[in-house]
Amino acid sequence: MSRRLEIELTSERPDGTWTWRAAGAKQPKGELNASVLPDGAKVGDVLRADAEFAIEGIDIIAVLPPKGARKEPERVVVVGTRTDEPLITTQLAPKGRGGRGDRGDRGDRGDRGDRGDRRGGPRGDRGRDGGRDGERPRRDRPGGDRPRGPRPDPVPERPKPKRLRPGRTHRAAVLDELAVEERPIADQVLRGGVPAVREAIAKQNEQAKAENRPEIPTDQLVAMAEKMLPKLRAAEWRDKADAAIADLEELDLRDLRSVVVAADGNTRDEESRALLVQLQEGLARRVEQEQTNWIDDMTANLDAGRFVRALRLSSRPPKAGTPLPPELATRLIAAVSEGLTPTVNQDLWAAAVDALAFSPVRNQIVPAGRPEQPSQALLDALMRVGDRLPKLVELFGLDPAEVAKAAKRRPRGGGRPGGKGGGPKSGGKGSKERPPAPAAGTEAATSAEAPAAEAPAVETEIVVEEAVAEELAEVIVVE
Repeated sequence: MSRRLEIELTSERPDGTWTWRAAGAKQPKGELNASVLPDGAKVGDVLRADAEFAIEGIDIIAVLPPKGARKEPERVVVVGTRTDEPLITTQLAPKGRGGRGDRGDRGDRGDRGDRGDRRGGPRGDRGRDGGRDGERPRRDRPGGDRPRGPRPDPVPERPKPKRLRPGRTHRAAVLDELAVEERPIADQVLRGGVPAVREAIAKQNEQAKAENRPEIPTDQLVAMAEKMLPKLRAAEWRDKADAAIADLEELDLRDLRSVVVAADGNTRDEESRALLVQLQEGLARRVEQEQTNWIDDMTANLDAGRFVRALRLSSRPPKAGTPLPPELATRLIAAVSEGLTPTVNQDLWAAAVDALAFSPVRNQIVPAGRPEQPSQALLDALMRVGDRLPKLVELFGLDPAEVAKAAKRRPRGGGRPGGKGGGPKSGGKGSKERPPAPAAGTEAATSAEAPAAEAPAVETEIVVEEAVAEELAEVIVVE
C-alpha cells in the first residue's frame, strides 16, 4: 500500500533521473524517473508524491501536479422581504379541555350498565381460587398444577475483572530511534518476529525474480532483525507491565500471569526488574485474595440454593489444581444430590449436568431421583458429557457405547458446542486435550452421606482437574 508524502526535487541528472528528499528534511531521500514528474518541474519544487516503502528502499510511483489557484465559487445573494418581522411566532391553545365538547354530558352514564355485568358478575363474586362465576378455576387450567419451587435468593455477583490493554509508549520510543529504512523491518519483527521478516523477504525476492530485478540480501536483513528483536520485545513488555501495574488490583489473573511469565529475557535493566518484583508480589496477593473470594462465592451460592452456580465455580479455582476444602466439598455434594429430584425443572437438570461434568465432585453425586419423562434437551446434555458421568448414564438407562460415540464427536474444548459455558473451540487458541474419563467402577464412588474421613479422596480428584478448570467459560445461572 502506497503512502502520500511531500518531496523536494534537489537535482536533475543527465540520464533523465532526478534526486529528491523529504520536504524540509534531509531524510528520507532517493531517486525517481523524470517520466513521473509533471511538465515544468524544476529543482526546488515541492510536490506531493505516492511512495511505496519496501525493505530495500522507497519507490516513487506517482507525482501529483502542484495545486492551481482556487477558483472562487459564484455567490447567490439572498434578498429577502426587506421588512422587519419577528423571528419566532407563538400561538397559545384555548383554555379548557378543547375537542371533547361533542362527547356529551359525562355525568349521565346510567345507560352503561353495571361494569361487573359485562364480565359475568360483580367483582365480589370471585372465589378464593381466583376464578369468576362461570369460569374454570385457575388450578384447573392447563399448566395450573405445575410444581413451582421457591425462587433462589439473589446472590450479588462480583464485577468482571479488567482485561489488559497495553499502551505503545515504549514501543514508539524504540521505533523513533530507528532510521526510516529500518521501519519496515521493525514492523515485521513486531508482527511475527524474525520468521515474519524471512517470509517478507522471500515474497519480495519472488516478485523481483519475476520482474528480472536484483534480489534482496537475505542474511543482512535477517541479522538486522535479530539485532532489533530483543529491544522491541523488551519495549513491548514494558508497555504491558505499565498497564498491569495501573490496574493491578482489578486485572484479570490470566493477563497478570501472562505478563509475569513474559518477563523472562525482557528485564535487562534495573527499572524493569523492579517492575517485575512488583508484579510478582501483586500476583501472589491477588491469587490469595481470589482464593478467598472463590470459597466465599461458593458458600454464598449454596446458602441461597443456587447449587448449579456453585458447581460451576467449584471447577474454576483461581489457581489450577487448588483442592476444595473438605467441609465445602461435602456440603456441595449434599446440596446437588438433594437438589436433583424428579420434580425439578428439566432445564435446570440439563444445566446441572453440564456443570457437573467438569466439577471435581462429579463422581460423588447421587441424585434423589430422575424425571419420569426426560426431555430431549436433558438427554442431549447427557449424551454430550455422559462419558464423564457414568453414574448418571446408568441412572437414565442410556447405552454407554452410544455415549462413548457421542463423546468422540464432542469438540476438543469439551463443553456445549457453540454455546455459553463450553470450552474453547476445536483447534482454537488455548484448547487443551482433556484427560479421558475413567471407566465406571474404576474410581472410588462416595455417596452424599460419606464420612468426613474420606474427604482427601475429593482433594485428590480436584488436583486431576487442573487442565479442565482453566478452560471453563463464564457461569450460567438457570432459574
